[in-house]
Amino acid sequence: MIKIHKEGRTMLLILLFTLIIFNGLMFYVSKFIVLPVVTSVISVVTFIFFTYFFRSSNRIISADDTYVVAPADGKVVVIEPVEEDELLKEKRIQVSIFMSVFDVHQNWYPISGKILHVSHRSGRKQAAFLPKSSKENERSSILIEARNKQTVLVRQIAGALARRIVTYAKEGQECHINSQLGFIKLGSRVDLFLPMDAEILIDLDDATIGNETIIAKLSHKE
Repeated sequence: MIKIHKEGRTMLLILLFTLIIFNGLMFYVSKFIVLPVVTSVISVVTFIFFTYFFRSSNRIISADDTYVVAPADGKVVVIEPVEEDELLKEKRIQVSIFMSVFDVHQNWYPISGKILHVSHRSGRKQAAFLPKSSKENERSSILIEARNKQTVLVRQIAGALARRIVTYAKEGQECHINSQLGFIKLGSRVDLFLPMDAEILIDLDDATIGNETIIAKLSHKE
């Protein structure tokens, strides 16, 4: 049985109500049975797709505090050192995970710790797999201080189809792996900005499973 994420329940109810009314009108006004049958089939497929998109997955992982866990399902499209000049103002290892419309779109905290910063910026709606989407698209940034005092920046990025980023993180709160960070509606991506001495444990083009795949290991900090 598919469990529907809370972020999709209202939308699915509205979609279902709209499709029922639309198809009822089609059967009432159409002179030919073929057209309403076709629209009914398209409506059913559409509803099944959005139901599948808003599915929710309950996953539990047991990991050491220094391990960084994948915050999302998807494919690794970037692993490279970059200058993170929007918030941290320093060099970091960027790991980006692209989520297609067929991936689970709930996001998890990649590490346990304390939330130091949460911010949201409006932006463009470019395809999320493009490198410039990290700086130009609508995005939410969450900075987490791990228990070893190192920081990990998580950035939720809207894609060409995404119309809303949902972020549950609140500044000053404690966060934990196995807890949801938020949800991004339709195609999107999540960027991680890790310390330069982090040990990266995945490769480019690897598939990730949110809250299961180990992304990296942070070094111990005195």
